[in-house]
Amino acid sequence: MTIWSQRKAIALTVAFLASTSVWSAVAHDTSQHEHANGAADGSEAAYLAENNAAMDKMMVGMEVKPTGDVDRDFVAMMTPHHQGAIDMALAVLRYGKNEQLKRIAQEIIVDQQQEIAAMKLAIGDPLPPSGPAPTQIAPDTTPAGSMDPNMKM
Repeated sequence: MTIWSQRKAIALTVAFLASTSVWSAVAHDTSQHEHANGAADGSEAAYLAENNAAMDKMMVGMEVKPTGDVDRDFVAMMTPHHQGAIDMALAVLRYGKNEQLKRIAQEIIVDQQQEIAAMKLAIGDPLPPSGPAPTQIAPDTTPAGSMDPNMKM
């Protein structure tokens, strides 16, 4: 097994283990009882769907054909990995209730955006488009693609 294959196997194993807890939560029948955090309103199912979509997108994005340039291959795989973390943090901001976790999610978004930019700069690629990092996400009631006028940026 090549080093490339070993790294890919390790990354897939870590992602699988991380998603196992998500899938066990999906398999759990939430209709049998109401959670203390208000998940009975459907927010848990919406969160899990959004989180699973982020994980699926990340895993597909990490399937990079080796180019022979280890540095570029690393950035090509790490960019969707970091974007996956951003997307999962956005889901927590949208559906989470714990203010401490939401602050951590805000930090993850900023940190991961900075790391993507630093990696791109390190290999001489142009920076990704710049924009403000969201610090709050509107609740599930906001239509997709529209922003809450009270959202802080």
